[in-house]
Formats: sequence, C-alpha cells, structure tokens
Amino acid sequence: MNYQLQLRTPDSNGNLVFNTIIFDAFKVNIVERYYGLVPKSCDVLFKVRTLDNQLIKRKDGHVKIRIKDADYDTYKSLLKVFSTYEYKNKLISRNDAQQDFVHFILRLVIVNYNLN
Repeated sequence: MNYQLQLRTPDSNGNLVFNTIIFDAFKVNIVERYYGLVPKSCDVLFKVRTLDNQLIKRKDGHVKIRIKDADYDTYKSLLKVFSTYEYKNKLISRNDAQQDFVHFILRLVIVNYNLN
C-alpha cells in the first residue's frame, strides 16, 4: 500500500501539531495538542477521512481516537526518531523509520475502523 507521510504540516503552530498520512484510498489526520507553559503534556488524537475529506466513523460510531497509555508511549518513541541526529543525517534507514510509524498508526486504524 502506497503512502505519503506529512509531518508538521503548514497549519501547525506552537501548541497544535498536525501530521497526515495519505494512503491510496483514505487519509489519517493526527493532531498533537500541547499545553502548559513549558509544553510537557500532550494529547494525541487522530481521525480517518476519505480523500475528499469526509469523516469515516469508527466501529462504535464515534469519529476520533485518542492515543493513550502504552500506545501513547510507542507513538512518542516512534515520532522521536524523526528528530534524531541519525535520522537527519541518514545514518539510519529513513524508509524503515517512516514505515514503523505508519504501520503503528495503520494498526490502530484497522483495530478501530471498518474500512470497506
């Protein structure tokens, strides 16, 4: 499955960071919301949309998913790789790092959404 990963899209600002993964048939919008004077705390939500921006509902009828607990820790560690010296200077495989992140998000999408 082909995908395009967009980290920190132009709409991002200091307290809101938008990431998008665009697949052939749908896209995943990820929103990181930071709060506090020194942004420590973070909420991570994601939604799945069609390519023409129509929201896809989860199996339980809701739209958003909050990433929390062990999944949150995994998300942060996978995202942290993109800001490392090794990633920026191509000392590790960029494709592997991106695929690990995309596969993690895709697993959450498959568990929570009915994609037909």
